[in-house]
Amino acid sequence: MLRGTPTRVENIGKLIMKKLIILAMLLMVGTVSLYPVQADYPEFTELVKKASPAVVNIRTTRSASKRFEGLDEQKVPEMFRRFVREMPDRQKPGPSAGSGFIIESNGYILTNNHVVDGAEEIIVALSDRREREAVIVGQDALSDLAVLKIEGENLPTLDMGSSDNLEAGQWVVAIGSPFGFEHSVTAGIVSATGRSLPENNGNYVPFIQTDVAINPGNSGGPLLDLNGKVVGINSQILTRSGGYMGLSFAIPIDVAMEVAEQLKEQGMVSRGWLGVLIQRVDRDLAESFGLDRPAGALVTQVFDDSPAEAGGLREGDIILSFNGKMIDLSSDLPHLVGRARVEAVATLEIMRGGKRQKVEVTIGKLDIEKIGPQGSDPALAANGNRIGIDIVDLEEVDKRRLEVNKGVLISQVYSGPAREAGVQRGDVLTDIDGEAIDSAEQLERLVAALPGGISVHIRVVRNKRPQYLALKVPVM
Repeated sequence: MLRGTPTRVENIGKLIMKKLIILAMLLMVGTVSLYPVQADYPEFTELVKKASPAVVNIRTTRSASKRFEGLDEQKVPEMFRRFVREMPDRQKPGPSAGSGFIIESNGYILTNNHVVDGAEEIIVALSDRREREAVIVGQDALSDLAVLKIEGENLPTLDMGSSDNLEAGQWVVAIGSPFGFEHSVTAGIVSATGRSLPENNGNYVPFIQTDVAINPGNSGGPLLDLNGKVVGINSQILTRSGGYMGLSFAIPIDVAMEVAEQLKEQGMVSRGWLGVLIQRVDRDLAESFGLDRPAGALVTQVFDDSPAEAGGLREGDIILSFNGKMIDLSSDLPHLVGRARVEAVATLEIMRGGKRQKVEVTIGKLDIEKIGPQGSDPALAANGNRIGIDIVDLEEVDKRRLEVNKGVLISQVYSGPAREAGVQRGDVLTDIDGEAIDSAEQLERLVAALPGGISVHIRVVRNKRPQYLALKVPVM
């Protein structure tokens, strides 16, 4: 063998090395394809530059509460009079701040009602440091919205987007004045849509939930999508500390602009009214009504002379859709009805007696009244039955006092199906399994005839408020 000539072993080694290199390169390519390079975060700079000029800071002045209003100094013991005289001026106004944004170039501004409610003076600070005094065009407490007007022409405005197409996971940006720090920018994602909150306006606003950092002073400011269009108005936070804790809520812009237009035109808002009380449908109620899953809004009461009564809705109906929009949660229904135009005809799909059907209802106008239910003091009776309750017939005077026109009074609840279903002493049982109850004797007969091991729905009136419960019938 000549010197310098590769041996067979060396050739094999080089071949193996080439294959290993190729294999490594293939593995690297495979790794890249399996784990793509993470995309960059959105760039907010241009969006903020374009949107910020239309965002305003709102300062309001309110009179401080008068803790000692009407106090006669002469009636105060001498040793305490010095403290009364040295108290700070009780008339001194207290300032507060919020945000808003210009929706029309001639000076119309949209903000939260709670930012300006009760204000004696409203000052709007523009992005160029000019200040204008604002007047309130209209306010709506149920949606927590207000429209203001300042003097001006050719003012910068924001473009309106659509909140109806907003989805969880989308990026959103907030601009506002948290704690007075004007034009602060925060960003996050949409956590959920269609949220109802346990507030006075919770049933009429399907809130957008985000994780955008919102603090006092952000209220009324815009929530923007990545195109710089307004999709919501930052309104509330859920907190135990008074500051941001990851749960922020915005009013959908589609709802807000409907309210704003009415406020501009007539200074008030007209909302649709159906005239029913409803409750959520849980798994047991869904089974008892013949639904394959919990859905819809269960009608517990139809008000007299209401659109629902005129349209043929009944207690025990489950409303599954409103004008083609599915009612997944019972809280979805007030959102849709409230946005419906007064005197418009709405088509409702309902479940009645285990069958689906459609009814048409002419929407009425909501008259905001709050009637607080009053308690009752029922008399006791002893008349046990299969489901573990004692009942007594109602006299006409009892029906008038309890504001019912049928049913029997539950005077005692024992361990058993009724207690497990949530029945309480003092409830009036008006229906069982779709049958109206007029007497204790009738209820006993119906209960005795029920097959064991099934779920049936019962309607009870508690503190003058009706509701449905799912009751498991015991096996005899």
